[in-house]
This record gives sequence, C-alpha cells and structure tokens, in this order.
Amino acid sequence: MDSMPIRHKGFELLFANHPFEKVNILLKYHEENGGLSRYHKIRYFYENILDLSISEEEVIEHASRFSEIMRRELINPSLLISDAVEFIKANHKRFPMHIVSGSDGNELRFLCKKLGLDPFFISIDGSPTPKITLVNDLLQKYGYPPSETVLVGDSINDYEAAEQNNIRFLGYRFFTSQKTEGINQLEEMSQLLKYC
Repeated sequence: MDSMPIRHKGFELLFANHPFEKVNILLKYHEENGGLSRYHKIRYFYENILDLSISEEEVIEHASRFSEIMRRELINPSLLISDAVEFIKANHKRFPMHIVSGSDGNELRFLCKKLGLDPFFISIDGSPTPKITLVNDLLQKYGYPPSETVLVGDSINDYEAAEQNNIRFLGYRFFTSQKTEGINQLEEMSQLLKYC
C-alpha cells in the first residue's frame, strides 16, 4: 500500500498544535525512516526535535490518536499497489508469507481484514515490537532457515532487519544505496522465485 502520503498527513494532524518548522523536521525524518514505528517517531519528535521529555503513556496516547486517523484514511482500496497484491495472491500458496511492519500491529490486522488481504498471510505483526525482533521471532517460531527466507521491503529499515537476521533482502521500489542493490519490481522477483 502506498501509505506514506497519508502517514505524512497523519503526523501533520497529530502535531498541528506544534510549530510548523518543528513538524517539518519530523516529516523529513519520517520520510527518511519509513520503516520505523510511530512510537519511535513520536518519541523522537519530543526528545530530539522539541527537546522535551515524554512518558511512555503519552507516547501510547499519541500513537492511539495517530492510529484513529490511519484506520479512517487507509481503508481505501485504491491505495493498494496492484502488482504487489497480484504477486501475493498468485504466490501465497507457494511460499509462507507474513507481514512484519513498523506500522501498529493492531491497525495492520484491522486494515488487512477490511481490505480482504488477511487470508494470504500466516501472521500480521507490527509495532510497538521492533521489526528486527519481529523477523527474528518468525524465524524462531516457524523454524524458517535464514538461507531460505526473504524479506521484501521498501525502506532502509527493512534492509537492516533482513541484514540483522541474516536473511535475503529484496527491495520493492527500493532506491539502491552503497549497501545493497534492490530489485525494483515484484515481476522481477517473481521470475527469481521460479527457481526456488
């Protein structure tokens, strides 16, 4: 799902009563760290941008308000990326698939159910648990050999979660960096997986 513009707007609405220039710094950080959780970004906004302390309860309260905005805005099927959905539907019986995300886990399960995507995944998990931990937990729980496991993602945080767990990373619409070369289309990935 192409949710970045809506999440961007969500942070603008969430922090509308804060100085515009400070919120803009957060939005830039958000764009550069798409795979990090809202819990992290809310704490970062207060502690690193506003130079204020924030309690765990306040972080959770802000995250809940952000989730309300997301649940309202993200149930639009037109936001789904069609080639990604087609790939998932065509391959979910060939490969066990899971979702791990920086987005809130409860929100993800809600959205996947509303959009009819939940039957294609064995599990759907997100923050507040960090993505690196979620991937490790999946490897342990299901006994997936790292050498046969692939994380498909679109952010540097996805790449880092794969790297930390010693699994392969395939970048979807991922802008390559010195660290990795991403595969830019799921069609190319589908061709690769034919040989698995």
